Amino acid sequence: MTTHFPPPCVPLAHADATLARQGFALLDADSVRQWLDVPAQELAALQPSWDDLCSDGYLKDGGRYRKRRHSCFVVEGPLLRQVPHRVHWQPLEYNALHGGMQRWFEPISPAVVATRAWQRLLLQTAAAASALKGAQTWYVEAHQFRIDTTDGIGRPTPEGAHRDGMELVAVFLVQRHGIKGGESRVFEAHGPSGQRFTLSQPWSLLLLDDERVIHESTPIQPLEPGVLCWRDTLVLTCRSGNFQGD
Repeated sequence: MTTHFPPPCVPLAHADATLARQGFALLDADSVRQWLDVPAQELAALQPSWDDLCSDGYLKDGGRYRKRRHSCFVVEGPLLRQVPHRVHWQPLEYNALHGGMQRWFEPISPAVVATRAWQRLLLQTAAAASALKGAQTWYVEAHQFRIDTTDGIGRPTPEGAHRDGMELVAVFLVQRHGIKGGESRVFEAHGPSGQRFTLSQPWSLLLLDDERVIHESTPIQPLEPGVLCWRDTLVLTCRSGNFQGD
């Protein structure tokens, strides 16, 4: 039997204060739609693009369970621009498994980037970073992830509990299909406290103050043995000053 701990979502009006107080905040799907000012059908229209992700050839555990696309953007207040396609790089300090590697992933589809829903996702995430850290230019990396059960088990965070070296991390659950597991865990970076919960609503959101907490997601397995299943997420990271590695 698998126990699911429901996410401790807060009202939209309390999101910024909750994030500032405890280092993370959760919003349910209705609150996310209100926050974005985007109707449900526009968000749903993004979902098929997760069927067109490319295999991650950099997994050091030899796994075939992760597919992804990656693009980078700069947000200055209400202005959003995409930058030329660039490498994804993390130091070993933040990613002991894949840090120090120049990882080139296929870019996010131009058709996706052109949608109003996509633009609102990036602008509002950057606005949350400004509410937390002060208004400034944000260097945003966007990752579309699909973790599947090709290998019988899929690992959303093969590096374990970690920080990303950013000011803000936003994890949107896009879809869970036929899986068990995939529990989110958030811990104080410099203390004993932590929480565990399972995001299950499409377009629910976990916001993380990456300077105060570490996070991970547990492996996924199929509910029905031998059936290919998956968990789709959109991860947006906001960093001040420049992109990581520059």
